[in-house]
Amino acid sequence: MALMDAKEYDPRPAQRLRRLAGIAAVLLIVFLVLWFWPSGRFRYWGQWKVADRFFTALERKDFDAAYGIYYADPNWKQHPEKHSSYTINQFNVDWGPSGEYGPIASHHVDCTLKPKPYSTGVVVVVTINNRADPRSMWVEDKDKTISDSPVGTVLCNGR
Repeated sequence: MALMDAKEYDPRPAQRLRRLAGIAAVLLIVFLVLWFWPSGRFRYWGQWKVADRFFTALERKDFDAAYGIYYADPNWKQHPEKHSSYTINQFNVDWGPSGEYGPIASHHVDCTLKPKPYSTGVVVVVTINNRADPRSMWVEDKDKTISDSPVGTVLCNGR
């Protein structure tokens, strides 16, 4: 094969490579936008879902399941002494119909925030029963247990 007998140039592989690079760039931009979205919904998706499952169980009045989600221990009934600092009875008083919010009929997870970069958990801000004052809950990163927020009430987006 001589130099003048070379194959004709085919632009399709170069076009395909440019198309793939463009798609990758768009996907990266979409990912970064979602990652830094102000509500934190995508960045802290796991904590968001834990809080949502917790309040959904409370809405269904399934206090045993909600207690299991609270402690990230679905088998808590097999070892209730492990959670003796906050018993199921006290949990039912706090989150049941006679609790601060009454019967929980609706909830909305407003945002998730990490107070400091080195924090071990995330603050999840939830509006319960369409009240004006949201509730700040703490969800640990490692085991997804729930507790009251140690940083107090947090508002989303400066509201």
